Amino acid sequence: MHELLPFVLALIGLVVLIEMFASKIKVAYPILLVVAGLAISCVPGLPPIHIDPNMIFFIFLPPLLFEAAWSISLKELKKWYRIIGSFAFIVVFFTAISVAVFTNYFIPGFSLALGFLLGGIVSPPDAVSTGAILKFVKVPKSTSSILEGESLLNDASSLIIFRFAMVAVATGQFIWSDAILSFSWMILGGAVIGLVLAWLFVQAHKRLPTDAPSDIVFTLIEPYALYWVAEQLHSSGVLAVVFGGLYLSNRRMVFLNSTSRVKGFSVWESFVFILNGIVFMLIGLDMPEIVNGLKEKGIPLSTAIQYGVGVTVILIVVRIIASFGALISTFLFRREIFKRMNPKGMWMRPFMLGWTGMRGVVSLASAFAIPIQLNNGLEFPHRSLILFITFVVILLTLIVQGLTLPYILKRTSKFFVDEENGSEKIELDLKRSLYAHSVGILKNKYTEQLLSRPLLASTLNQWEQKMKVTDEEIMDGEHRRIYIELLEHQRTFILEQNKNIDLDEDIVRKQLYLIDLEEEKIKNM
Repeated sequence: MHELLPFVLALIGLVVLIEMFASKIKVAYPILLVVAGLAISCVPGLPPIHIDPNMIFFIFLPPLLFEAAWSISLKELKKWYRIIGSFAFIVVFFTAISVAVFTNYFIPGFSLALGFLLGGIVSPPDAVSTGAILKFVKVPKSTSSILEGESLLNDASSLIIFRFAMVAVATGQFIWSDAILSFSWMILGGAVIGLVLAWLFVQAHKRLPTDAPSDIVFTLIEPYALYWVAEQLHSSGVLAVVFGGLYLSNRRMVFLNSTSRVKGFSVWESFVFILNGIVFMLIGLDMPEIVNGLKEKGIPLSTAIQYGVGVTVILIVVRIIASFGALISTFLFRREIFKRMNPKGMWMRPFMLGWTGMRGVVSLASAFAIPIQLNNGLEFPHRSLILFITFVVILLTLIVQGLTLPYILKRTSKFFVDEENGSEKIELDLKRSLYAHSVGILKNKYTEQLLSRPLLASTLNQWEQKMKVTDEEIMDGEHRRIYIELLEHQRTFILEQNKNIDLDEDIVRKQLYLIDLEEEKIKNM
């Protein structure tokens, strides 16, 4: 342990430095992390790195999914649920079948079951890579919402495919009736378990005398509990984390106070960044072990690379085709969505969605989860080749698509101006409504205090002038109590405004976060 600790600390430090450099040159940091890990793995004398799939599935995956569920807009998820559902389930399944057919035809000794297994491994795009790239380029809100929603659910669908394919490879048979029952339980059971446990967590937060540190610790424990309980009941731990996270996210204003929300945001941002950084670094670091496995099986490296490139091309082409198919079906059944879209932008979006299919964490974990031996003691067929193809897919999609996506987005951004029309004006109007609402509360509810407390009257004047309170002002206990109560009224007002389907929830959350910050400032004045 003492020998491993310096290496882990050095790894985390390197992740931070690479992220800084990536931000400076405006490149998604997962790309540089994988390349850096690959470069480090070539250093002579470095001990071999072995990735335990249970470590990635249980230590890394639950918090990453949980944080994604907290970040996504539930309103946008409902708005785009058809296309999100088709990408997360239908497209993933179609991709797995395409990979199975391709590998069965071109790779000697590769059965359809093995191809379907590989397809389940490489089918889900990685949300972290796409999110890191989208930080540098502005994209339409609808596109980012679809990508975020898809990333929440496609991991679950790909892992379900992976499990069924593993059974088919191990037993040599596939019983449809058992598969349908198992599939139904994994989907429904995962969702129900996640919602029930999330409700219990909310009750625990509300009824126990928690403070900010304990609230944050509870939120760190919750994704692991959701995942573990669902897996013990042979359901989908991924779906349990996703549905539980969505429920908790939607109730955050009920069971977390402003201190917990503000401090928890910073803790989770740092925690998730470290987890993502380590995983992408490990992808590159594990390359020597994968190559050695190929050499032991006598598979030429050039041949394995060709297979990996072929599978990558299949993945990209299938996703682009599926994106245009989703556009056509949406146009046929929900034509009203396209009324405010630029016609050219409407046809550019499918290509953008198709080009955002970088692979990452889940694909890596699934590949390493393949056992070395089958239940009968025989060696698992083509395990080393599957691992190598998965690595090539991750590397190529990160580098080729990851490096070209910002250029594509910049070239096509002019087609989406109409869709982004008025977002800044909407935010300004919401602020003005908030100011007017707050001034009305002060004048109607605190009339006597305004007359007897000059500082409170000064606060009213400041709210009327965009409510900018300086840090130098000193408030007594009564003024502070009224101010904090007023901020609570603001939250209620903002949440009521959020019921408007046309109001971007990101704007709402930004205002709620600013109110939380204002409350923290007032508490410490």
